Formats: sequence, structure tokens, C-alpha cells
Amino acid sequence: MIKNYDKNRAAPRPPMGWNSYDYYNVGVKEEEVRKNAEYMAKNLRQFGWEYVVIDAQWSDPNALAHIPQSQYVHFSHFCLDEYSRQIPDPVRFPSSAGGKGFKPLSDYIHSLGLKFGIHIMRGIPRFAAANHLPILSEKKITADQIANPFSVSKWNGDMYGLDMSKEGAQDYYDSIFALYAQWGVDFVKVDDICNTNMYPHNPYSAEKEIEAIAKAIEKCGREMVLSLSPGPALIEKAWHLRKYANMWRITDDFWDEWHLLKAMFERCEVWQRQVSEGCWPDCDMLPLGRIGKCFAAERKTRFTLEEQKTMMTLWCIFRSPLMLGAELTLLDDETKELITNEEVLSLIKNGREGEQVRRSENECVWKSRDSDSDTLYVALFNLSDEERGISVTINELNLHEKEYQVRDLWEKRDADKKISGNEALTALIPAHGAKLYALS
Repeated sequence: MIKNYDKNRAAPRPPMGWNSYDYYNVGVKEEEVRKNAEYMAKNLRQFGWEYVVIDAQWSDPNALAHIPQSQYVHFSHFCLDEYSRQIPDPVRFPSSAGGKGFKPLSDYIHSLGLKFGIHIMRGIPRFAAANHLPILSEKKITADQIANPFSVSKWNGDMYGLDMSKEGAQDYYDSIFALYAQWGVDFVKVDDICNTNMYPHNPYSAEKEIEAIAKAIEKCGREMVLSLSPGPALIEKAWHLRKYANMWRITDDFWDEWHLLKAMFERCEVWQRQVSEGCWPDCDMLPLGRIGKCFAAERKTRFTLEEQKTMMTLWCIFRSPLMLGAELTLLDDETKELITNEEVLSLIKNGREGEQVRRSENECVWKSRDSDSDTLYVALFNLSDEERGISVTINELNLHEKEYQVRDLWEKRDADKKISGNEALTALIPAHGAKLYALS
């Protein structure tokens, strides 16, 4: 067990990185992970991007045979070790052969100055339960003895949830996180666990598994970021999420469609008071650049450049984790410039007390403070389908009556004159666009 363990220490600021899902679906291979990690180390690490996360089905030897027609094959025969623990498919991840697991790949990513993460589904493989396979426990327990056969994901039938009232259930979670610690895992995205409304027969089963996973991380001897999916998470369970997790999804899967982005303004308003060190409500991945290859829909993001700026501005002033879903080696200059703007990304590191000032059908205003200075960040959003002038006064922002220098963070330039008193910060903003300012 980690001495004086504090889960918040694993994620003192919102994690930033790359996840394989939006481009590769469930079929990413080791060589592709390595190429994206190499690109990140060379081009993005200096801006705060550091996590490389392999998404679902990395232990499924049949995953490639079914995409894009089907993401998941119910009751998959995963690659397992002798204790019913999933191990990487050695065909897709050749460095894992011979029982090495993800350690060689993790070591390589660490050598680049980056951090390594994986996705898992909650529970235990149904294949292991059906075949009465053993788990790592002094009590000589088999997988079927701890599985809850009434707890199966609605969208991926690979796993049974665990019945945490059963002897040996905690042992299984302890065993898999002990294995991940040996591999050098820094980040674990646990799926089918965040929105407990998905389990009407027993909404507390997922909560008990969250607690068991958090306990297993504490015992494993390695700090790991715990990220929970999918959403929307329940605001009335914020206390539980803050106590046990580092990240939790406040939305279902987020893709490059304007109506989904517009809906995020309401979600961020609901969750704005729950953002704090080590506790990051998660707006989901950033569908930027080239995405969708293994969904049979490879494309450059459908978001316009203005919509991309709106997304980045909202995610940063709210302080959501930032996870790229693009194939990084295919990033165009426009996208690269968008995700390497240090002045905008400074809100992820130094922003505090982000809150919505006002919102209507057509516009929204947010503000936050800089932790290292008296700077106030102000974001103006045009939610309408036409160009629109948007204003906010110094008094509306509850600022002192003094003169403020205004800097446009996207344009990286200061305004020609300062503002004070009842003067308004005003901008003419394109449809679905945003402006982000620093007032000092």
C-alpha cells in the first residue's frame, strides 16, 4: 500500500493526452500507439500533453475481425493469464509476448517522457466465469463465485460486474491493479461504471465497484489516475465521485456535432462547483484532426474552426481533462496550432473558480481566475447560427473599478485600449464561435 496515499496527487491538474478510440475504434496496434507517442513526445509534450491511453478490447484477439461492423463481440474469449486477468493480445501487441504484458510498451512510452494508460471494463470476463477459472486469492476462489450474472453492460457483453458482497471480489480487483502496477500503468479508464442510472436493478453495485477499484489502486503501490466512463454522471453522486475518482464523464460519448457541443454548456454549468485539485468532471475527448478511420468514416473533424475554438475555450475555462482522439501523425498545421496555444492552455494549469456568468439560447459568458496572479479570464461564446455582438461589463464580472488591460488569448495580442468601470468588453463573434480574454 502507498504510504500516506492521496488520490488527488495523481492528478493535480486536469490530465492532457491522447486516447486511441476516436480514430482506431477498438483495433489499435502497438506500432500505431508507438508512432502516436513519438509524435506527442516530439511536438506536444512541451505544451502539457503527456498521457498515451489504449482504449477498449486490447486483450481481444478477435477485435480486428469485426470492426467497423461491430465494436464488441459479446462473450469475447480474451487473452487471459492463469488468474483470469486480461493480458494484451500478442498479435496486436507483440512486445507483450512471453508474459511481459504491457511493461515493454509502457517502458518505451516512459522513456519518451510520457505516461501510459489503458481502458478496462468493470468486472471480470464472462468467459472466465463460464469456465470456472481461478482468480488470484488465498481462498481458492473461481471467477464464477464473484461474478454478478445480472450485471452485464448494455453495450458490451464481455464482462460480468462483480458482486462486492462475495468473498474474493476485492481480491480480484486487487490482483488486476497489482498487475497494472507491474506494467507501469499511470492512468486507467474504467468503463460501464460512471452513470449508475444504467443499473436500475441495483444502482449501488457500480458504486461498490468504484470503491473497490479505488481501494485496489491504493494497495497496488503505484499512483494511477482513475477515470470513469461513460456519462452522464449524476450530480447528486458528486460527493462519491470526488471521494473515489479523479475524472468522471459528464456526458455520453462526445462527437463532432454542434448540437452535442452546445449541450455541453448546460452540463458544465451543472458541474462547475465540483472542479478542484484531483477532481475533474470530464467533458470527454476532443474530436479534432482526423478521426473515424476504424468506424468506416475517416474524416477531418466536422467542427468548423470556430466551433473547435469554442470547444477548446469551454473545456479550458471549465478545466475539463483534455484527451485528443485524432491520429496525431496526420495533424494539420491548423489543428496543431489550436492545441499548442500556450496562453489558452494556461487555463488548464492555472485557472481557478471557473463559473458561468450568464447563458441564453444565443450566447454564454464564463469567467475564471489565474492562481498565480490577479488576472481574470473571460470567455464570450456565440451559440447562435449567425454572427453576433456579445458584451459583458466590468461590474457584471464583479471586478474592482480600475483600468484593465485586455489580451485576446487566441489572437495573442493586447487590445488597443484598457477598460474600466461600467465599460463593456465587447466582441463581434462568428456563428458558433468564441473569444477568450485575459484581463489584468
